[in-house]
This record gives sequence, structure tokens and C-alpha cells, in this order.
Amino acid sequence: MNEITEFIKETGRGDLGIISKYLTLWILLAMSGGIILGAVYPQVATILDAVRIEEVSLPIAIGLIWMMYPPLAGVKYEELYKMKQQGKALSASIVQNWIIGPVLMFTLAWIFLPDLPEYRIGLILIGLARCIAMVLVWNQLAGGDTELCAVLVAVNSIFQVALYSVLAYVFITVLSAWIGGAGAGAVVDISIWQVAKAVFIYLGIPFIAGIITRSVLVKKRGKDWYDNVFMKKLGPTALIGLLFTIIVMFSLKGEYIVKLPLDVFRIAVPLLLYFTIMFSISFFMSHRLGFSYDQSTTLAFTAASNNFELAIAVAIAVFGIGSGMAFAAVVGPLIEVPVMLGLVHVARRASVMWFDQNGLPIQRKTTTYDAGNMNKTEE
Repeated sequence: MNEITEFIKETGRGDLGIISKYLTLWILLAMSGGIILGAVYPQVATILDAVRIEEVSLPIAIGLIWMMYPPLAGVKYEELYKMKQQGKALSASIVQNWIIGPVLMFTLAWIFLPDLPEYRIGLILIGLARCIAMVLVWNQLAGGDTELCAVLVAVNSIFQVALYSVLAYVFITVLSAWIGGAGAGAVVDISIWQVAKAVFIYLGIPFIAGIITRSVLVKKRGKDWYDNVFMKKLGPTALIGLLFTIIVMFSLKGEYIVKLPLDVFRIAVPLLLYFTIMFSISFFMSHRLGFSYDQSTTLAFTAASNNFELAIAVAIAVFGIGSGMAFAAVVGPLIEVPVMLGLVHVARRASVMWFDQNGLPIQRKTTTYDAGNMNKTEE
């Protein structure tokens, strides 16, 4: 936890010290509190589900917008033109997010849940929902490239609107029936409008708010005040939004999480493997391609994280709040949150082992000399 705390302080995000210092503890308490609330007072799920506009849960939307607004307000939009030089990073991200990620989750879902089709479909829905929300927080904590992260989030949003419903049909209806027989293929009626609406609410609103905030305040007070004074105050509030979102999300299925621990375990295993494998593949791939630490970190977290809010919204809208698909989707963040927090530590450690002081990948150097007809290779 020391690396995270030091990073938050170094980047001016340490004003809410009690939150940043004990972030792991607060996240675990928020998860436990949400589960206990849902288990002790199961009616809370009905109450929260009732506070919605069509398929959009207002408590979840408020928490996610609150969580995403500070990181998006901190993006230096006036410098995004530099991203035209990041074609290599964008290409790598597209491969990681839209080929490797969905295929890996689909494979793990079928390997570990061949006898539980509802949970399997729930995992596939998670795998298809590429992250556009919490990755901003993990990327921030790990010291990733904020501007690149904003671009990748925008790219994933566009791809999600265009491809989510199509990929859901391919993976859940066509490929599942091909692997497990006609009975294994479920019909998933997801419209492009459903996906577009979810993306706009969970990303578009905080994105627009962030652009307006930076544009207006930079003009009035200057970049130095905005980056070094205003963002130092606003930045830490993203963690409060994160904790609020976790409590709300976990309370929705708290009763079932307590009553069905074996089911939670069955769902958790492929999820744990997915997050770990995806992060490892993406980070190693990015490092080998020569990306700097901040770029590699951003690519890895963008690829390993998932848009569970979209997966949950789709699962509830298509299959109902009491479905196994919705249950599996809610278990997603139960595993993702602590794993991503752990991977923040891993990324910070890798910054020392795999990258130099300038954040550039350490290149393997080979020195060969004659010593009794022996060759010595130095790293």
C-alpha cells in the first residue's frame, strides 16, 4: 500500500489522507458493508432497483458519474492532439480489448461453467463490456498515462456502441450453440440504443462535465492553479465516489452472495484468472512493444478491467434482476475491485524492475567475451 500512498501524495491527490492512506481497508469495508446491507435488508435491492429511469439505476449512475468526473476533469484535453502519434498504442489496445479479452473470457466461462449456462452468459457479458469507468481510478493510482487513458476510454466507448450487441449475439447465441449444442445458445436481444444510452450516461455525462470544467476554469484562473490547486481538491473525491458505488453495487445481490457461497466461488475462479491473465498478457505485450511505463500501465489496466456497470445494466434489462446472469454480473466487481487494487501494487513494482528512472523499458543488453571458450550474457 505504501507505493500507492506515495504516488497519491506525489501527484497531489493526498488531501483526503484518511481515504488514500487506508484505501485497501475502505474498499474491503465498502464491499463488506454492501454485502451485509443486502443480506440483512434484502428489500434494499428492490428499493434501489425502483429508483431508475428505464434501465438506468440512478444510485449506480450517481456513484459512477461522481467517481469518473474528477479523473476526466484532470485530463489535459488541449494536449490530446499529441495522441495522433499514439497509433501504435491504439492498435495494441484494440487487439487487447476486442480480440484477446472477449475470447479469453468466453473460453474461461465455458471451461469453468459448462453446467451453469446463466452464470456463463453473465461472464460473457462482462467480457464483452470493455472498461470505460473504474479504469480511470486504477490508472490514476498506478501512475498511468491519463491522456492516453482518456483516449482509450473514448475508443472503447465507440466500439462498445457499435459492437456490443453484435458480439453478444456471436458469442452467446452462435458460438455457444456451436460448442454446447442448440440448447446452449441463448437469444440475447440487446439493441445498439441500449448500449449507446448506457455509455452516454456512465461516460458521456462526466466526460462533458470534465471538458467544461477544465475549459472554463483554466481560462479564468490559469493552468497552474487548475492543475496544482483545484485538482488537488477535486481529485481525491473520485475515491469517495468509488466507495459509494461499491456499496450500492454489492448491496443489490448481498442476500444471494451470502446464501450461495459455492456459486460465488464458481463464478470467482474464472474471473480471477481472467483479470490476472489479461493484465499479465497486456502488460508484457506492451513492454515488449517498447511502450513506457505509464503507457504500458494504461494499456494493461484498460485491457484487464471491465465495464461491469454496462454488463449489469444489460443483464438486468434483458434477463431480469433476479436472473443468474445479473447475479454473475454483480459478482464481477466483487472480484475485480480487490484484484485491480492488487495489480496496482504489481504495476508499481514492475516500474522498478522493468523500467528505468525515466519510465522507459529496460532493454536487454548482451555482452559476449572470450573466457575459456565461454560466453557470458549479462542483463
